Amino acid sequence: MNYDVISIGAGPTGLATAIEARRAGLRPLVIDKGCLCNSLFYYPTNMMFFTTPERMEIGDLPMIASAGKPTRQEALKYYRRAAEHYQLEVRLYERVLAVEGRDEDFTVVTRTGTGVENRYKTRKIVVATGYYDQPNLLGVPGEDLPQVSHYYREAHPLWERDVVVIGAKNSAAETALDLFRAGARVTMVHRGPALGASLKYWVKPDIENRIHAGEIKAHFETRVTRIEPGQVRVQSNGSERVLPAERVFAMTGYHPDFDFLLQLGVELAPEARRPRTDPETLETNVPGLHLAGVLIGGERTGEIFIENGRFHGKKIVAALTGARVAGTEPHAAPGE
Repeated sequence: MNYDVISIGAGPTGLATAIEARRAGLRPLVIDKGCLCNSLFYYPTNMMFFTTPERMEIGDLPMIASAGKPTRQEALKYYRRAAEHYQLEVRLYERVLAVEGRDEDFTVVTRTGTGVENRYKTRKIVVATGYYDQPNLLGVPGEDLPQVSHYYREAHPLWERDVVVIGAKNSAAETALDLFRAGARVTMVHRGPALGASLKYWVKPDIENRIHAGEIKAHFETRVTRIEPGQVRVQSNGSERVLPAERVFAMTGYHPDFDFLLQLGVELAPEARRPRTDPETLETNVPGLHLAGVLIGGERTGEIFIENGRFHGKKIVAALTGARVAGTEPHAAPGE
């Protein structure tokens, strides 16, 4: 099985890269250890994107949103249809174990969920694995209990239940608000002195008013020390208290799979662990291996979204084919 380019990651960026390769006459393959758009699938069930649909489009295919802004369900349907329209070869639930070989002669080794090992030959590789399946762990006892989750889906099962939400940025605030409106008893815990400075403009007054009214309890400058069945132990100003918690949502953010990048030989800069890439081609220090999407920002995962990451495939495919991306100017070589 020989390909021109393999995209590791079947999210919007990985699909967009494969589509650009297909349109350029190349043979692409997309591989993902989860489902199509696995990260989007794990977003809250009733989530609506803040951005407008045209900013999420790939392959020049129009996205239709019934309410003006796409829902999670509409986005998942759109990306399924995009893969079908361009007849992309996609291997899902297949984990990449290793990448062997060199530029123009790579072999990607994978294992399926049933234990079958596959080997795919390719000239080039694009890693577009995102970051959503790598949560920032608290590192406290009990974090692995079944009542603890780093992902939030929906509030209905938690009506009149005690819930602790750890964190104070957008995901934590939105989770707390959704739970509160579904009748849960919500307590927020945050190690910082206040809510996150980057809260969305419509979320900030809402969560502040709920906290001020006592409808959502909030403990700032407070650190979780242990999670136990039915409760969370926290510490603040040298004193410990116990918070009731039938469920705990640790909304502490996510990070790229740096171990996988290092395994591939990609160098990470000390500043924010940014992978070293050529800004024009997005090729790493490993010849023939490119990155796309949020990975490029390293630990600064808030810099790249679907809206801008979807264009990375154009850059990469242009570099592979010698074409130019519209709106860019050639750069002089060193010394010119």
